[in-house]
Amino acid sequence: MQNPITVIRGTYENVVGELKKCTWPTRQELTESTLVVIVSVLLLSCYVWGLDSLSSALIKGLTRFASMLNG
Repeated sequence: MQNPITVIRGTYENVVGELKKCTWPTRQELTESTLVVIVSVLLLSCYVWGLDSLSSALIKGLTRFASMLNG
Protein backbone atom coordinates (compact mmCIF):
# COMPACT_ATOMS: atom_id res chain seq x y z
CA MET A 1 0.00 0.00 0.00
CA GLN A 2 1.34 3.41 -0.98
CA ASN A 3 1.76 6.35 1.30
CA PRO A 4 -1.35 8.61 0.95
CA ILE A 5 0.84 11.73 0.83
CA THR A 6 2.76 10.27 -2.13
CA VAL A 7 -0.50 9.47 -3.91
CA ILE A 8 -1.83 12.99 -3.34
CA ARG A 9 1.44 14.56 -4.49
CA GLY A 10 1.43 12.43 -7.64
CA THR A 11 -2.16 13.34 -8.40
CA TYR A 12 -1.41 17.03 -7.86
CA GLU A 13 1.59 16.88 -10.20
CA ASN A 14 -0.53 15.17 -12.87
CA VAL A 15 -3.24 17.83 -12.56
CA VAL A 16 -0.71 20.66 -12.83
CA GLY A 17 0.88 18.99 -15.86
CA GLU A 18 -2.49 18.65 -17.60
CA LEU A 19 -3.46 22.24 -16.83
CA LYS A 20 -0.23 23.46 -18.44
CA LYS A 21 -1.36 21.77 -21.67
CA CYS A 22 -4.62 23.73 -21.72
CA THR A 23 -5.09 26.81 -23.83
CA TRP A 24 -6.94 29.46 -21.90
CA PRO A 25 -9.22 31.96 -23.67
CA THR A 26 -8.15 35.54 -24.13
CA ARG A 27 -10.19 38.30 -22.54
CA GLN A 28 -11.79 39.08 -25.92
CA GLU A 29 -12.71 35.42 -26.54
CA LEU A 30 -14.18 35.16 -23.06
CA THR A 31 -16.19 38.37 -23.51
CA GLU A 32 -17.53 37.23 -26.90
CA SER A 33 -18.46 33.79 -25.58
CA THR A 34 -20.20 35.31 -22.57
CA LEU A 35 -22.16 37.66 -24.82
CA VAL A 36 -23.24 34.75 -27.02
CA VAL A 37 -24.45 32.83 -23.97
CA ILE A 38 -26.38 35.81 -22.57
CA VAL A 39 -28.07 36.56 -25.90
CA SER A 40 -28.91 32.87 -26.42
CA VAL A 41 -30.46 32.60 -22.96
CA LEU A 42 -32.51 35.75 -23.52
CA LEU A 43 -33.78 34.54 -26.91
CA LEU A 44 -34.64 31.11 -25.57
CA SER A 45 -36.41 32.54 -22.52
CA CYS A 46 -38.50 34.84 -24.77
CA TYR A 47 -39.40 31.86 -26.94
CA VAL A 48 -40.46 29.77 -23.94
CA TRP A 49 -42.40 32.72 -22.50
CA GLY A 50 -44.23 33.12 -25.81
CA LEU A 51 -45.13 29.43 -25.98
CA ASP A 52 -46.26 29.51 -22.36
CA SER A 53 -48.45 32.56 -22.94
CA LEU A 54 -49.93 31.07 -26.10
CA SER A 55 -50.69 27.71 -24.50
CA SER A 56 -52.14 29.41 -21.43
CA ALA A 57 -54.45 31.54 -23.54
CA LEU A 58 -55.47 28.50 -25.59
CA ILE A 59 -56.30 26.46 -22.49
CA LYS A 60 -58.27 29.35 -20.95
CA GLY A 61 -60.21 29.76 -24.18
CA LEU A 62 -60.97 26.07 -24.43
CA THR A 63 -62.15 25.87 -20.80
CA ARG A 64 -64.40 28.91 -21.27
CA PHE A 65 -65.79 27.40 -24.46
CA ALA A 66 -66.39 24.07 -22.73
CA SER A 67 -68.12 25.76 -19.80
CA MET A 68 -70.39 27.67 -22.21
CA LEU A 69 -71.36 24.39 -23.90
CA ASN A 70 -72.12 22.70 -20.59
CA GLY A 71 -74.17 25.62 -19.40
